[in-house]
Amino acid sequence: MIAQLSPDARATGVITYSSGNHGQAVAIVAEAFKAPAVIVMPETTPRVKVDGVRRHGAEVVFAGTTSADRKTCAEGIARSRGLTIVPPFDHPWIIAGQGTTGLEILEQHSQVRSIYVPMGGGGQIAGVSAAVKRMRSSVRIVGVEPVRAARMTASLAAGSPIALPTTASIADGLLTLRPGDLTFAHVQAFVDEVVTVTDEELASAIKWLFHEAKIVAEPSGAAAVAAARRTSEPDTVAVVSGGNVDPDAFAGYIREGPEPSV
Repeated sequence: MIAQLSPDARATGVITYSSGNHGQAVAIVAEAFKAPAVIVMPETTPRVKVDGVRRHGAEVVFAGTTSADRKTCAEGIARSRGLTIVPPFDHPWIIAGQGTTGLEILEQHSQVRSIYVPMGGGGQIAGVSAAVKRMRSSVRIVGVEPVRAARMTASLAAGSPIALPTTASIADGLLTLRPGDLTFAHVQAFVDEVVTVTDEELASAIKWLFHEAKIVAEPSGAAAVAAARRTSEPDTVAVVSGGNVDPDAFAGYIREGPEPSV
């Protein structure tokens, strides 16, 4: 999205609101384009994510604890400074960019039967599902969200996007209260199933990824693996979408819980 902005817009700067991973991505790309960047993050953001954003030269502003708090703050700053908002999920350019993950999966594993994707606001699964289903409609797409932050599950049951009153999970990157309008429409059109995972399953998936795949994943990034481990279906792909985890917390995840099993 930043690459598609005009040179003048990039020179003025960009802003986003994110619990961490999208914010860090915006900071990295803005740094590459030498564009000023402001990242609005929740007051409860783990330090590792804040440090990751600042390491790439972005300004961090803290606002509340919900996605609505961050969005309101970012919109106000954007108006006062003339910055371009780079939304975390509900924008066609963002969804298209996320779709490249789906294209890479098809290129690298042509026999894939099922793809599991973590869900927060829905940008990633919107892009992946649209890209994959347009090319290989037989591939099953499964969205995964925390059981106590199941905003897409509730919205699908209601038939339209709805906001949860609260969310809670160790997966701090998947705590959006409401899915986006565009992302909800994509999920309705292209996603075969939406499932939920518990915090215990997330912690177990983090431990399994570390011991069996030598991958460091944060709880949000391990959500798809947590769900995919329930199945024995071959040719299954799980998207691991983040490794911004506090070292002390990570040490606890890989020490505790059941022993990993393939």
